[in-house]
Amino acid sequence: MKYDILKNVIHLLEEFESENFSGKTYPNDIEGFKRWVVVNYKSAEIDNEPNWEGKEKGRSAESVINTLIVHLNRYAKSYSKSAISGSNFSTQEEFIYLINLKAFGEMTKMDLIKKNVHEKPAGMQIINRLIAQGWVDQTDSETDKRSKVLKISNEGIKVLENQMGKIRKATEVVTGDLTRKEKMELIRLLNKLNDFHQPIYDKNIEPEYLLNEVLKNKR
Repeated sequence: MKYDILKNVIHLLEEFESENFSGKTYPNDIEGFKRWVVVNYKSAEIDNEPNWEGKEKGRSAESVINTLIVHLNRYAKSYSKSAISGSNFSTQEEFIYLINLKAFGEMTKMDLIKKNVHEKPAGMQIINRLIAQGWVDQTDSETDKRSKVLKISNEGIKVLENQMGKIRKATEVVTGDLTRKEKMELIRLLNKLNDFHQPIYDKNIEPEYLLNEVLKNKR
């Protein structure tokens, strides 16, 4: 039996204890040791940067991320169009609005629009189409008589359920051949981005001031 691995582990433990003794950065137990190993000995796979088109000419990672997000949004829209083909839905936004109302319950028009990150005029058009189709009912708000509360109707639930099979398939296609582990990591990263942008969106900053305001807070 060879003991090279064991010797290497012992060497790592000695290195960990030596560094941790002076700084006490990590708990002095197996969990602290594992965290220390992850931070100090990342695998080559994690450390290696991916290549992308234009990288050798100075194209930034931020540019690539923006482009890929835009492209993925367009791919997703094309699959959504296929999923609603032949149905009474005109756009993917219509069934997304219905899904939100079914999942989260009744809400005001503005709450529904904000949940879908739309501007008010575009959101109101979608809501008016849903009401005209009889898929959404609206009533006066009990807390604010100036506001209308929206609720998915029985007809809306029916038309949504009739199309959900295709909609789920379109959703699955968007994630491509990612493994479950990759999907979980992508969710974590997208949530991190969403947590950064959502509070900015909620401030309703005018477009002419938006970029400068975000850049000022990002510094």
